[in-house]
Amino acid sequence: MASKRRPNFLIVLIDDLRFDELGICGHPYMKTPNIDRLGHEGAMFSAAFHTTPLCSPNRASILTGQYASRHGIIDNVAGHGSIMNPVLNIDGEERQHQGYITDLLNAHAVEFLRKERDKPFALFFAHKAVHPDAYQAADGTIDFKNGGYLPAPRHADLYKGKHFPRRPNAVPAAEVVKQKPAWKEAHELRVNEVSRKLLDGIQAGSEEEIRLRAAMMASVDEGMADVFKALEETGQLDNTFILFLGDNGYFFGEHGLGPERRFAYEEGIKSPFLVRYPTWFKPGTVKDDLVLAIDIAPTVLDLAGAKVADTKHVQGLSLRPLAKGSKRGKWRTSFMCEYFSENAMPWLIGMSYKAIRTARHKYIHWTQKSLDGVACDELYDLKSDPYEMKNLLGKRGTGPLVARLRKQLATLVAQSVGL
Repeated sequence: MASKRRPNFLIVLIDDLRFDELGICGHPYMKTPNIDRLGHEGAMFSAAFHTTPLCSPNRASILTGQYASRHGIIDNVAGHGSIMNPVLNIDGEERQHQGYITDLLNAHAVEFLRKERDKPFALFFAHKAVHPDAYQAADGTIDFKNGGYLPAPRHADLYKGKHFPRRPNAVPAAEVVKQKPAWKEAHELRVNEVSRKLLDGIQAGSEEEIRLRAAMMASVDEGMADVFKALEETGQLDNTFILFLGDNGYFFGEHGLGPERRFAYEEGIKSPFLVRYPTWFKPGTVKDDLVLAIDIAPTVLDLAGAKVADTKHVQGLSLRPLAKGSKRGKWRTSFMCEYFSENAMPWLIGMSYKAIRTARHKYIHWTQKSLDGVACDELYDLKSDPYEMKNLLGKRGTGPLVARLRKQLATLVAQSVGL
């Protein structure tokens, strides 16, 4: 008997998309019916996270299934590309293309999907949206000289006048530092002239910033309609494992932060995570298991029939145990997230951390702020304080919990570097 054909793989990645920036994820006005279709016809993972919430390190984690401590990509590289008339490298040839970057990438993706082939395909489809147009120099500094957020011209006025309700933790910096002492110097640096130029350049934290990001997603959603059409018309849809996610979170003023994504609060590390693959997930499935971006590589390898030897350095987990009909074994109950300070923004220097998140608690250890112990660290009970506004560190009765979490974090840190 002939073996069943292996599935195709389509991973769709959106730059800087936070966990609630889709219609299916609760955005109050953004319409994303074609992206939402993935969740309606498959699974939505409501507790999906990044282990390093920053573009380049996290993309390396997605591709390798490893923590940044292991693969070694710990910050962003120079350049960001352009939203309008970008230079694209296609099959090793760089040349400038005319048009809007999202539309161009959508067209290239659909062309690829419609090609005739006798083997399964794998497409890693990473959009520039919803990242603003910016230039990152070799020293890591960023300049928004090219215009910031740019929706496609046809969507320029989309969602005009709409309001995005702020989360309760969108509070002024003066309130933040009362519970988060590690941020005292960083928030002071955010008000200097260099910082204000960056923040004002993209209207950080404003209704207009949020609206422009939503408008940029309109062309992404149009592209997903074309992707579905191509897969349906070529008879490949149900045999294609499709996964949709962001590459890190983003802050809309929560904890006094924005434009920011690097930090271990929920807005920074949580991601939309939609999977359509009928063999594994029934329509409308919702999963609350802790899944990570580093689980993508081992899942793809598993479905592709990789040998055990091919996965020995992979640190994530295949999603197979969470699929329908699978014998449910052990699954992770905690994970580590980490960040290595850089100089893209003036306030990032000295803000390295290692953090552990469980289903209920989060402990953040500021490795360059709490050199002699836990002085600047943070502890949150996510059940009673989901917005992470009450730092419990030092409070009566929390000593044993802190000790336990620090011990677990030490184990995860050692595992992350392969010890």
